[in-house]
Amino acid sequence: MAVFSHLPVMLDECIEGLNVKNGGIYFDGTIGGGGHSYEILKRSAPDGRLIATDLDDDAIAAATKRLEEFNGRFKIFKSNYKEYEAAFKGAGVDKVDGVLLDFGVSSYQLDCEERGFSYMKPNAPLDMRMDKSSPLTAEIILNEYPEKKIAEILKDYGEERFASLIASNLVKARESKRLKTCGEFVEIIEKSIPKKFQQNGPAARKSFQAIRIATNGELEGLYDCVVGLTRKLKVGGRIAILTFHSLEDRIVKRAFKELELDCICDKSLPVCVCGKKKEIEIITKKPTVASVKEMAINSRSKCAKLRIAERII
Repeated sequence: MAVFSHLPVMLDECIEGLNVKNGGIYFDGTIGGGGHSYEILKRSAPDGRLIATDLDDDAIAAATKRLEEFNGRFKIFKSNYKEYEAAFKGAGVDKVDGVLLDFGVSSYQLDCEERGFSYMKPNAPLDMRMDKSSPLTAEIILNEYPEKKIAEILKDYGEERFASLIASNLVKARESKRLKTCGEFVEIIEKSIPKKFQQNGPAARKSFQAIRIATNGELEGLYDCVVGLTRKLKVGGRIAILTFHSLEDRIVKRAFKELELDCICDKSLPVCVCGKKKEIEIITKKPTVASVKEMAINSRSKCAKLRIAERII
């Protein structure tokens, strides 16, 4: 098994954006290897606290070891960050000073063949679960979902223009034998996409992204979660969110815009009757992207976007 390793993306930008301070309480909803959390605890010393969640047992084990010098100042819960209410209650916390969400797949998850996240590992099983105890795997989706549903997943979550053809060829292939490996899925994808459209990167990238999102329910409830977590901030607290594809980024952008809106009454009305108040100030008017230097060191930072907002009421 691969050693859990992961370079935190835009580490300095995230920590500076959170405006970490001593005595603050912070929530890292996707702790991964603990890179961002380590800096939060380090910069909030000696009294800062951290609440964290993750679905990956290997990530939790790695992060716990990474943060052991801060014992007593952090709690990690095995849960989805969307269940933040339960984590806050378990930690005896109502409001926090900062929230960090990093939606990237870790280097470990991609490199560990048995996890089945990578189209570059043909013998890997079709798994793709963040939580290894979850009953739903990529294999189940690809072998048991109807053709129409698979096409919708590939189109909606992967923005794959050849979604229908891939789904059709996949269903034909599984009639003769159950699909079990990433290589079998890649072969079907490459067969379905005309060669002239396979020039801009791996043909399987979008489809693997789509099936991973569906396997883990990554976009379900995301908008409500971003709004809810932002409202859990103390006045002056900040939320920093790292996204790695356009679907996530659009949802975060929309949630921030909704929270930034002031009165939405018809302008012809003499007074406000809606009661809507501006709740945040968006710190990053345009999303921050990784530096050229970081992109050269960590290729997985190339598609990252960082959005930050501050609670004002």
